[in-house]
Amino acid sequence: MTDSAAATIDLAMFPGQGSQRPGMAAAALDVFPEIARKVFSRAESATDLPLTELCVSGSKEQLTRTDITQPAVVTTSVAAWEGLRSTGFHPRAVAGHSLGEITALIAANVLEFESGLAIVRRRGELMAQVGELTGGAMAAIIGLETEQVERMCATATGLVEVANYNSPVQTVVSGDADGVNAVAAEAKRAGAKRAVRLDVGAAFHCSLMSTIEAEFAAELDRHEFRDPTITVISSITGTVVNDGEEFRRLLRSQLTRPVRWTQVMEVARQHDWHSHAELGPGKVLAGLVRAIDPVAVVATTATARHLLSLSDPSMSTLR
Repeated sequence: MTDSAAATIDLAMFPGQGSQRPGMAAAALDVFPEIARKVFSRAESATDLPLTELCVSGSKEQLTRTDITQPAVVTTSVAAWEGLRSTGFHPRAVAGHSLGEITALIAANVLEFESGLAIVRRRGELMAQVGELTGGAMAAIIGLETEQVERMCATATGLVEVANYNSPVQTVVSGDADGVNAVAAEAKRAGAKRAVRLDVGAAFHCSLMSTIEAEFAAELDRHEFRDPTITVISSITGTVVNDGEEFRRLLRSQLTRPVRWTQVMEVARQHDWHSHAELGPGKVLAGLVRAIDPVAVVATTATARHLLSLSDPSMSTLR
């Protein structure tokens, strides 16, 4: 596919939790039925979850469960990746947002698919436990500069920290309910366009997750981490990382560290990479990219038409 739309892609991006939606595997199963079925079969064997059924006909409530969401999103993204790779899809680099970091490591051959799924399954279970024990909340603050939100977190009553640097004017905060509510209220008073509580099962990427770091590290130690075979821009550091063992250390710290998506896209811009594809359910990352890089063109794989466009230039939806 040397002349396809896929040949023009600089960065393949993998979404995280929050991108799940009912029927999210339909596109990959329609466009690449044999490859996608094989991916889902392997995932079901590795996780002991009925992922095909969940990702085709599962309810919103089922897919919102953290222990199900995480393997479901990763498997859907890998199915799109493997299908496109069979047609000659060769981006210059990969990156993943939060959970999507693990998908990116699978794509870059740092982790075997089954190892990635085992890590993801354990990650989801542990995060769900934290959610049950501590509660917690997250909110997206839209329309204020990151530095303003950081100052609000520093002075708020309760525990609240920046969880996602999504764009220069979209910052996600995470912590206990009192802290998150306080920052959301202050952000509205300061002129934020929106301060939206997120429908998540726990307070991700904040110090509330520190209680599960040791257990998660034990899971990470069960698996081999190799050096990547394709450039990986880590959303944990916001830099290119090329050492497998460093990724092992980073995934442990990711539980309590913020997602640096703005920095990921700045690295892409420094390389003059402006053509991207979001592989997986939804189009959250596509929206963030356009907010960060006004000249970027972005494809998604959320529907069969969009997925087909990456292997058929006459149907290209890059824009």
